[in-house]
Amino acid sequence: MKPTDMGTLFEQCAERGVRTTVHLDRPFDIAPERGVDHDVPGLASLVRQAAGWLAAAGARPGERVAIVKANHWDSVLLACAAVRLGALPALVAASLPAETVQLLLKRLDPAVLVTDAATLARTREAGTDLTGLARRTLCLDRPGPGPAANILTVADVRGFAVPPPYRRHDDEPMVVSHTSGTTGVPKLVVHSTETLVRRLARFEAVRWPALGVRPNDTVVQAASFVHGRAFCWTASALCLAPRRIGIVTDFDPVRAETFLRAHPPTTLEALPSVFVGWRDLASGGASPFRDVRLFASTYDAMHPPVVRAFLAASARRFPVWMQGWGQTETGPLSFRFLTRRSVARIGDRHPTTRDLGRPLPGRVALRAVDPRTHRPVRAGEPGILVARTRSRCLGYLGEQERWAAKVRDGWWNTGDLGSISRTGAVRLLDREVDAVEDLSCIELEDVIEDRLPEVVECLIVGAPGQRPLPVVITGDGRLDPPAWRAAVADLPALAEPVALRWADVPRTGTGKARRHELAQALLDASGTPGSGRWT
Repeated sequence: MKPTDMGTLFEQCAERGVRTTVHLDRPFDIAPERGVDHDVPGLASLVRQAAGWLAAAGARPGERVAIVKANHWDSVLLACAAVRLGALPALVAASLPAETVQLLLKRLDPAVLVTDAATLARTREAGTDLTGLARRTLCLDRPGPGPAANILTVADVRGFAVPPPYRRHDDEPMVVSHTSGTTGVPKLVVHSTETLVRRLARFEAVRWPALGVRPNDTVVQAASFVHGRAFCWTASALCLAPRRIGIVTDFDPVRAETFLRAHPPTTLEALPSVFVGWRDLASGGASPFRDVRLFASTYDAMHPPVVRAFLAASARRFPVWMQGWGQTETGPLSFRFLTRRSVARIGDRHPTTRDLGRPLPGRVALRAVDPRTHRPVRAGEPGILVARTRSRCLGYLGEQERWAAKVRDGWWNTGDLGSISRTGAVRLLDREVDAVEDLSCIELEDVIEDRLPEVVECLIVGAPGQRPLPVVITGDGRLDPPAWRAAVADLPALAEPVALRWADVPRTGTGKARRHELAQALLDASGTPGSGRWT
């Protein structure tokens, strides 16, 4: 089965007899009474009910529904309910700073805001009243403070007649998600059925030999469920109909381990920050990842020690790590499959993980171009990576000029620096805005993490006129000076490192470090190393 319409996806899967069972690490916020185990017909019923709730709250075809709540897969179910009505759902991470949420909601101007009491309370404490930014607010758990006429609860809208499914054109706006916001306020990215479902999800909904989802699989996802990737993954995973799907929302290693042992994954997709946080779970002979044959990290490139640890934790003969490079605006642009053998060498000056594979022929074309002239550079030379793909988003809601500035003759400027070999292999160097002259910060981070096992994460940040600063995250916020000097002896000159704990680093909703905030705090820098023209 191939996905066609996100509004009726769950109903179509139920009608086709999909027997997948879904297991949650905690009940849905929209249906806590239903527990943690669900079948597809039950999920289809829940989406229909939610569509009735949104209609009762005042959402109409063509209007916007903002979903800002605690991280859970039911954000996707709510979005599907809005699509079913003909409304345009916009998924926003509740973990964003209150002023950022406020700005995004002002751009959205939603008819209905779906949220929870904790989000309303947190943003109010920061001086922001989200209920004033939508015509109606639907609070999922309990009445929040504010004008009674403006705030509804599920009890107020339950039982409303469910309108029939709305059929929109494949090229119309279908869903809004947002970028991670590592370089500032996230951009609101608009996708259609054509770009997100037909071009991305349908390609994934194929049982590819050796790597595709199988009928007896347990597919586990640990993600930010407001990300566009979660929407696409939902469509492909349901249509592939594995035996079980596992949803992890609490990334704390101790609590996650309990869930993973109860539902041992055979394929596991997670945020890079989650893989980093679960690395200790991968050690020892009885890890919860013993049955995993496919690991996937599609949000960002991973550093070698993490990939190596999880591949070693699998008891499978040939487990594979799928590393994807892409953007919210485009979906995946290239893929690379890593094995135990490909990451076996430790401490290499030029790690293999910087090779991000090749684009899929006929679906994506890539070039490296000169940042000033936009002319292609020679094979192997660094340049700005640009892409041509039919899965490119429709635009940035409220910032269409910014989106248009990144398109030139049909080529999308990714804002990433890299090179492309004669055989088409992509080598990622840095985000252009973060780029330090004559070195790759990401590559040096790879090397340092590989040479210092106690380092959880290394971040190299720069500022104009200053040496690159290594920010080294360890368990206790300490670093051994002799070990550091030995590890960087053959590397380009760096400033003296700053050691921090994980919690000391400002992060996005997907766990990415906010490098600019870090540089401003530690280097007292107002500018960025690169121009930032294509962020």
